[in-house]
Amino acid sequence: MKKNNVILIGMPGAGKSTIGVVLAKALGYRFLDSDILIQETEGKLLSEIIKEKGPDGFNETENRINSSIQCEKTVIATGGSAIYGKEAMEHFREMGTVVYIKLSVDRIEKRIGDIEERGISIKDGQTLKDLYEERRPLYEKYAHVIVSTDGLSIRESVMRVKSSL
Repeated sequence: MKKNNVILIGMPGAGKSTIGVVLAKALGYRFLDSDILIQETEGKLLSEIIKEKGPDGFNETENRINSSIQCEKTVIATGGSAIYGKEAMEHFREMGTVVYIKLSVDRIEKRIGDIEERGISIKDGQTLKDLYEERRPLYEKYAHVIVSTDGLSIRESVMRVKSSL
């Protein structure tokens, strides 16, 4: 397998899917949203999988499905919790460039809205800020490149990611 994919990681609401679609067009690549792949594979919405299996069970499902992705010349937007899957993240690092789309927790809170409806894997009693602090070191650990998009438009964000590749 060639190492010519771009894998976007980051918090929910960071813009991975939006940036990913536009980036794929700019690179002439395909686009894959791993959350949609999980929903198609499981035949359920993310929020339903999380309700049924709990956050840990969801993370296992996500890791299994992400680990099996095989593609070339594809921009992959991952779910925010993808970084909990060690096997999947090692697989992604081998198949392409992992880019952490970094956005401040304040901006993320404004974008997200209803956490449950959004299908975010979060433990009971955990705030978005707690989740951000828990995940940030993992995003930084697995990323080949970190791109901060605070205050940037979608177009500017895409250009910044593209120039970092």
